[in-house]
Amino acid sequence: MNIVYIVVGLLLLVLGGNWLLKAAVGLSLRLNIPKVVIGMTVVSFATSAPELIVSIKSALNGATGLAVGNVVGSNIANLGLVLGITVLLSTIDVEKSFYKTDWPVMMLASGLLYFFIAFDNTIQQYEGIILFTMLVVFLVYLLKFQKTAVVDEMPEDDEELALYKVVLFLVIGGVALWGGSELLIKGAVALAENLGVSDAIIGVTVVSVGTSVPELAASIIAVMKKEKAISLGNLIGSNVFNILAVLGITAMITPIELKENALSLVNNDIYWMLGISFAVLPLVFFPRKLRLNWKDGIVLLVAYVVFVYLKLS
Repeated sequence: MNIVYIVVGLLLLVLGGNWLLKAAVGLSLRLNIPKVVIGMTVVSFATSAPELIVSIKSALNGATGLAVGNVVGSNIANLGLVLGITVLLSTIDVEKSFYKTDWPVMMLASGLLYFFIAFDNTIQQYEGIILFTMLVVFLVYLLKFQKTAVVDEMPEDDEELALYKVVLFLVIGGVALWGGSELLIKGAVALAENLGVSDAIIGVTVVSVGTSVPELAASIIAVMKKEKAISLGNLIGSNVFNILAVLGITAMITPIELKENALSLVNNDIYWMLGISFAVLPLVFFPRKLRLNWKDGIVLLVAYVVFVYLKLS
């Protein structure tokens, strides 16, 4: 049965990523908005839904460490694992707006998260309001001023859709991604437990990677369909959403206080998140300016593997 969950989960992820991509491209054409903006807003919000659900449920149940750990682990996985795999599959040419807007906002959000929890181990309700307000400002800026951050290889292949089709693909794509990730996590956790794998290994691998699976599915399908703007925008946007929306909304509902058994998040994991987030910028410029290729993918994947290894040792 666990194998069935995993197979059906993967199938839903592929279908969901495809439907979400169709909706994103259709919306971009209808509203005449750069695809990277759609990737950083609509697609990011849809693929961040699992993190939002997990974090709010965790915080309300008193498992506040899981709420923050889920976001920090997911952000590390998004860049180390998902972006690493994505650029291994295909080179991404990056435009100037990446380092002028997208990356600085991701670093600012990451820095704010560190500042809010480093000293008192708590994200207060007013800090949640600050995070969410920053998200609103960022979205308004994106919609008004953002230019394309990634070169579109095949704009002539884009298909304009009726508005009801855009909404339909958006909803069923988002639900399929969420349902697929749930089934995949459920099957993988049960299978790992049956094989005698420890909770620590399951937590670091299956759960943190599991909530990044929608981003992985959406990004790989976007790259295969030559929609690289949506792919990179989805990952950067998802990290921004995870901090500003997921933790912002969760903290507004109830303060997120890290208990003693979750302090490794402040003492260790958040530095990994800051480090990998920062590392994307020099990788964009080296070895070749404004391009992410397979060499950068290897660097990101190795960093992620080292992170997981150190967590388990």
